[in-house]
Amino acid sequence: MALLRGAPRLKLRLCGRVFKHSCSPVGVRALSDQVLPKAATSGAPDTVSDHLLYTPEHLALKESLRKIIDQEINPHVDQWEAEGQFPAHKIFKLLGNAGFLGVNKPVEYGGLGLDFSYSMAVSEELGNIRCGGIPMAIGVQTDMATPALARFGSEELKQQFLRPSIAGDVVACLGVSEVGAGSDVSSITTKAVKDGEEYVINGGKMWTTNGAQADWMCLLANTGDGPPHRNKSLICLPMNLPGVHIARKIEKLGMRSSDTAEVFFDDVRVPRKNIIGQEGLGFTYQMLQFQEERLWAAANILAMLDNIIQETIQYTRQRKIFKQPVLYHQWVRFRLAELQTEVELLRSLVHRATALYVKGNDVTKLASMAKLKGGRLAREVSDSCLQFWGGMGFTSDLLVSRFYRDGRLMSIGGGADEVMLEIICKYMDTLPRK
Repeated sequence: MALLRGAPRLKLRLCGRVFKHSCSPVGVRALSDQVLPKAATSGAPDTVSDHLLYTPEHLALKESLRKIIDQEINPHVDQWEAEGQFPAHKIFKLLGNAGFLGVNKPVEYGGLGLDFSYSMAVSEELGNIRCGGIPMAIGVQTDMATPALARFGSEELKQQFLRPSIAGDVVACLGVSEVGAGSDVSSITTKAVKDGEEYVINGGKMWTTNGAQADWMCLLANTGDGPPHRNKSLICLPMNLPGVHIARKIEKLGMRSSDTAEVFFDDVRVPRKNIIGQEGLGFTYQMLQFQEERLWAAANILAMLDNIIQETIQYTRQRKIFKQPVLYHQWVRFRLAELQTEVELLRSLVHRATALYVKGNDVTKLASMAKLKGGRLAREVSDSCLQFWGGMGFTSDLLVSRFYRDGRLMSIGGGADEVMLEIICKYMDTLPRK
């Protein structure tokens, strides 16, 4: 599929390379290629002729990102996991300099101006980082805290907050979840009350990714007393203002290298001009970006699933039990085959939804399905593969055991599995009628 066929050719400079933004149709395979499949070492397609979504430009983007991951991130992951925090400012600056924090953001603010499929390519490649916390933190910066600002923010706000976020000069966080309001966003209680030309903010936010290191927050707060879906606004909140308190850094089961904070606001004064778009439309803005956010999350988990399966194959091939490799036991190899099949099905769903979304379609149902399936598959793959590692799988320094912890969050964060099911039921018209 050539999504951008016929589009103007655009030269894109990234990481010292020059890419031409164009598409060429997928070549027709010879009959022998169709009949005789070639052996593959990974579950993911790695050539353009095999790919239904990605062009040479997508793959060049992924290749450039992979070099940064292999050289600047993965060698330090074990240390950052042990310390409970990675140096967000340093890593974000590296990524910002290379253009990876604004792939689909406007060129005039430092972005690359590409379509959402390129963000998905970046998300997939970030899955090769050997932990879940760092990709999640990057995703907050690129696809959770900044999309509404890029679409609806004023010119002044974009210059003050969006441009430095794309450049990697600042770290952003998203302030939505609260102690009593997670997946039910409409139940938040944090208030921003007008006082002249300012808002006075009181309340608190929970599970704030990047919260301990962030320079600014995209904050969702109640700015009126109307219906819960029409009384909320998004506000750009500098984290160094008087009254902003980092109450604690939360210790988590997984995602250990990503700092997660509980934040309180005590009479924090913010200029009213810091509101994103129109007052009262914050809930709507937040809902609009969920399609992208959930597709991003599903894409991000694909490479990790592939890597876990491949490393398990390698281990069970050399680990012997009852005088033969573990892999030679039929149940083991059949189970791995089942898991890889499930990963391929998820990959196809993600790519199909992305292709439809880039063409302007509403993919809320498909994005919810991808998020649901990704979360469940993360648990299924990590649990099954860990079992095949035996006692080694119960140690904390293996990728499979780390993913067992990290992957559990996908069924909770960004909309729990049960919320995804409700959304899917709505589109299937199976909800109880009032």
